[in-house]
Amino acid sequence: MKNDALSVTIQKVFAKGFTFLFLAISATILLSTLGTAVGQLLHGEDITQIVIKIVNAGVIAMAVFELAMVISKEYGEEEGHDVIVMLRRTLPRFIGTVCVALSLEGLIMVIKYSQLDLAGNLYYPVAIIVSAALLLTALGAFLRLAPNRGMELTLPVHETASAPSLPGDARTVPSLAARCC
Repeated sequence: MKNDALSVTIQKVFAKGFTFLFLAISATILLSTLGTAVGQLLHGEDITQIVIKIVNAGVIAMAVFELAMVISKEYGEEEGHDVIVMLRRTLPRFIGTVCVALSLEGLIMVIKYSQLDLAGNLYYPVAIIVSAALLLTALGAFLRLAPNRGMELTLPVHETASAPSLPGDARTVPSLAARCC
């Protein structure tokens, strides 16, 4: 029993440490991007390129921030969770953020290559966008094939008054569907 308590304590310490580390990295990315953007603006660089760089770095900072939040939520909690439940809860958020980052990067590269008349280099952004689509498809396949244990949320009767009764009057809906409305 003492080893379990020690293990949980060590897990919490590392979770807080990694959360702080990734939050600091995210803040550093944002602050350095803004400082660089101001410096480039004062030196007369093109505003479009500056905005593209800000968006690019902002998306990366957002992905690092999301990673910090996942670590804090999943590993900083008291109780241990089933690995499948933890993955079903955290992977969609993180991979969704990564897919948005990849898609934006690909679109930014398409715009940049179009402005510079480098149409022959469009293979790279297309590959990035296709890889984001494949990643999203793989996430969907994982969510479809992974067991649903622990992913149902029981709602109070007043919140399900319009929901049809299920056998045995158990009113449960998948947690993702419950959070959407």
